[in-house]
Amino acid sequence: MTESFQFQLKKTDGGARLGEVSMPRGAIRTPAFMPVGTVGTVKAMYLDQVRETGADIILGNTYHLMLRPTAERVARLGGLHQLIRWPHPILTDSGGFQVMSLSGLRKLDEQGVTFKSHVDGSLHHMSPERSIEIQGLLGSDIQMQLDECVALPATPKDIERAMEMSLRWAERCKVAFGNQPGKAMFGIVQGGDVPELRVRSAQALSGMDLKGYAVGGLAVGEPQEVMLRMLDITLPELPTEKPRYLMGVGTPDDILKSVARGVDMFDCVMPTRSGRHGLAFTRRGKVNIRNARHAEDMRPLDDQSNCPASRDYSRAYLHHLVRANEALGGMLLSWHNLAYYQELMQGIRQSIAEGRFADFMAETQENWARGDLEPV
Repeated sequence: MTESFQFQLKKTDGGARLGEVSMPRGAIRTPAFMPVGTVGTVKAMYLDQVRETGADIILGNTYHLMLRPTAERVARLGGLHQLIRWPHPILTDSGGFQVMSLSGLRKLDEQGVTFKSHVDGSLHHMSPERSIEIQGLLGSDIQMQLDECVALPATPKDIERAMEMSLRWAERCKVAFGNQPGKAMFGIVQGGDVPELRVRSAQALSGMDLKGYAVGGLAVGEPQEVMLRMLDITLPELPTEKPRYLMGVGTPDDILKSVARGVDMFDCVMPTRSGRHGLAFTRRGKVNIRNARHAEDMRPLDDQSNCPASRDYSRAYLHHLVRANEALGGMLLSWHNLAYYQELMQGIRQSIAEGRFADFMAETQENWARGDLEPV
């Protein structure tokens, strides 16, 4: 283990990048998918299981954790890693995205955002400095700047105002973060769907010489083609030698196409949220286990998987559990989905290492299109 934060770009294959982030709490193999542990738990999962699926890092949420159990309490209890029994790297987002979603419950100005808790209506203020302070109390390894995330569609004027304020907040977050050996603060590129604003944001953040860079504001309802176009415009403006993180994305297809453009890190609630609602992601595409055709299907979701949830339980049993609203159904499908996402990431990394990422991507998409009606 290293005592500093380092990123090594090991190989490229077209736009795809194979790398590794080294930190005191462990290495993060990239491209990486980070399961989302919003309030200190990856929903419906034991963190030991999350680790066994292949996850090197998980994500925690500043907004939710500051409300309960509170960052100060987490610090008194030894920090988030100790509290939740996850000794590996943790990235915390800044809370900006969640605060954006509060709409009428928030007031924004240059100093930060004042908002009402969705839990009990209590009033809170989050400035860039307070966001970094909270993330420090939580003890996370990678901390994100506070930004203003604008939901699309939005007017260019609103997008520009939010982007410029996010840049000013990035400077304040950098000062507040200071020098923390072994840890990192990432900036967040904003600019909505306006190409010149994305370029300005990326160039300005690059000039701050941060440890890593995220692309934000692209998981807010825009079509995939818009997201990919913004990546094509943004990524070339970011330093090659720093990790690139696409926030809140996404589907397996989103991940493949974003890796092809040079993204190194991802997070999304989709695998666990979908699992709790009866949807499985598999090598043969999406499977809605609620569908009646699974009622007497004794096949597993994937007999080639190393994950017990994927390999050892029949679709008929999973169908029964989900239709009966048994908690175990959501637990098994969440486990399967996280395992599938990590198997996909491992396949991506191996294909880049072997110089065949384009072929891997084409084969993976062909298998999704084939569907799961025939034996797998």
